[in-house]
Amino acid sequence: MSKTFTLGEAQTLLPVVEALLKRAQEAQSRAAQFEYEMQQLSHRIFLSGGMHVDVSVAARRRAEREKAVQEARDTLTEIDSIGVQVKDLQEGLLDFPYVMDGRTVLLCWKLGETAITHWHAEDEGFAERKPLDSRFGKTERLN
Repeated sequence: MSKTFTLGEAQTLLPVVEALLKRAQEAQSRAAQFEYEMQQLSHRIFLSGGMHVDVSVAARRRAEREKAVQEARDTLTEIDSIGVQVKDLQEGLLDFPYVMDGRTVLLCWKLGETAITHWHAEDEGFAERKPLDSRFGKTERLN
């Protein structure tokens, strides 16, 4: 069984995982920008029938892209090692496994929300999320 959280633990972790999520998003955005620049350069080379390329600049950009991609991967791995599931990096959707009535459900949070206020079953997604109710009031573990 994967790690589970109480509602209190998940709420307490929010600032940490939010900062990690933002770092991963920024790294992914930088990688996408570097990729776009490399594609534009390739397109210009193709249209001109070949042109002189500053190889050191192109190599540096490629290395910067790879570094950004690796930073995003490492940050996602760090979030995963905490036990939190990243469902959509771009949208900023995170799920915290929670045991309710003997089954695992997911406390659902989206970047920009101030607290965890919704949940959904493991086989459901963000669109099916439901507001927390009295079953989620416990902050202490039963086991």
